[in-house]
Amino acid sequence: MPRIVRRHAKEDNQKKLSAHLPPLLQRIYAARDVSDMAQLDHELNQLLPYHDLLNIDLAIQYLVTMLQQQLRVLVIGDFDADGATSAALLVSVLRSFGLQHVNYLVPNRFEYGYGLTPEIVLVAKERNPDWIITVDNGISSHDGVAKAHALGMKVMVTDHHLPGDTLPPAEVIINPNQPNCNFASKALAGVGVAFYVLLALRARLRELNWFSENTITEPNLAHALDLVALGTVADVVPLDRNNRILVHQGLRRMRLGCMRPGIRALLEASGRSVHQLVATDLGFGVGPRLNAAGRLDDMSLGIECLLTDDHDHARHIAEQLSLLNEERKQIGDDMQYQAMQIIQNLHLGEGKNLPAGLCLYESTWHQGVIGILAARIKEAYHRPVIAFAHNEGTVLKGSARSVKGVNIRDVLDLVDKRCPGMIISFGGHAMAAGLSLNEKDFPAFSAAFAAEIGKCLTEDDLQGVYYSDGELALDEYTLDMATQLREGGPWGQAFPEPSFDGEFNLLNQRIVGAKHLKLQLGFPGSHRILDAIYFNINTDEWPNRRAERVRAVYRLDVNEYQSKRNVQLMIEHLETITDE
Repeated sequence: MPRIVRRHAKEDNQKKLSAHLPPLLQRIYAARDVSDMAQLDHELNQLLPYHDLLNIDLAIQYLVTMLQQQLRVLVIGDFDADGATSAALLVSVLRSFGLQHVNYLVPNRFEYGYGLTPEIVLVAKERNPDWIITVDNGISSHDGVAKAHALGMKVMVTDHHLPGDTLPPAEVIINPNQPNCNFASKALAGVGVAFYVLLALRARLRELNWFSENTITEPNLAHALDLVALGTVADVVPLDRNNRILVHQGLRRMRLGCMRPGIRALLEASGRSVHQLVATDLGFGVGPRLNAAGRLDDMSLGIECLLTDDHDHARHIAEQLSLLNEERKQIGDDMQYQAMQIIQNLHLGEGKNLPAGLCLYESTWHQGVIGILAARIKEAYHRPVIAFAHNEGTVLKGSARSVKGVNIRDVLDLVDKRCPGMIISFGGHAMAAGLSLNEKDFPAFSAAFAAEIGKCLTEDDLQGVYYSDGELALDEYTLDMATQLREGGPWGQAFPEPSFDGEFNLLNQRIVGAKHLKLQLGFPGSHRILDAIYFNINTDEWPNRRAERVRAVYRLDVNEYQSKRNVQLMIEHLETITDE
């Protein structure tokens, strides 16, 4: 049974927060290490300075030369939402700065794999660029950079993933996670790194009077924050203060209708309200539709959606992306069922438990969906998971997802050092990574991975944990409080949305949709009744007609239906309370 752990607000933190904040928000912020009201200032002038990025002056020198000499530039992106927003950002802004020959290329994951591989460099050469600029990839592309040099192309790497022991021989690398980089936020997404490079470039162009001398209206980079917010949220990077500023500013502009047609069309396709937009709408509504292009087809479709200025064309592409997302959901559901069967059929024997780190493989699994599968199994079994699919020949491709306290990229590095030659290639960051290995090595790798994870996690860790900000008082279940909580973020990875726990009388329960549980909950000793919903329940466990009292972990939210707004609990965990 998963544990419910309450976050503790540090008294010293709480005392330093404004008395104008509701006590509940004071408690919530204090539990997230906010100790000063200044940390809740999300204005753009609070962003960290770009000067602290290692090599930024050299990168800007090269970019200025590209503009002055009108060199040919090809942006190489990644096939996820962060990569798509990064590519769209760099291409659109460089064009607005006056660069005439800039385009993009995204490797098809099924043909070329991830990053700047030698194979994708050969494709890039057909467009005859002078420079390749990577976004959201490149920090591990040693062979690709070498191939580009051999073919007469220069390379600028912009990335945020963790580097290996050596860096690729690019002309310049911008990555806050590379050695000796003093940029204080190591949590920037790929799109955040690209945004900072453009901030620095615009500042230098101002000094050179570039815009006035070339009769170019100086671009307002705040107009690009819709892309930055989307890519940052969709990539599930930690929302440290710097990232919260970027996301907050992007959301604020989007709520006012200031967004590109493609993002508006994706929001409409996902049924999200522009004027009530929060970070989770980007993470669960827009991001999956954008990612579907890279998972099942070609991410170029997603990038075109973000680049187009034509509203009708954007809606047409958004419809295509929604259809791809529905297909992705069905494939994912089928794969999850198969994965559960594999786990149930493991011959663990008496006294043996499920491995601390799970490796799963089925030859028919879709390579573009294994990341989602790994995330789902991780949530179900509370441990790091790697899902593998067949790549080509005898090679398997794996996608890893981790849990709090386990840096999955570091674990793969340890396995690689202890079992040299087993892993063909790997890369990623703390919570997600990718790798490839030969099929014959799958059993040995699975054992080595489980053993390494077993050193990091205890049996208690493997039972799962739901974190709570405590109980709510009866008078805190209000629309005003729910609204303040929604707008008190942006919430996300490492700055979690507030959740609460409590005991309730279970008054009514019924299935709505395919597998969602609609509930009515009552308070012991009170006539107050609250609506609640629990998405994607286990239909073998719920509805439970014998349950009269329940313990729930939930978020306080606002349900809008037919112009009516009501408080609703969004259930994250539900268990029956039995009298013993």
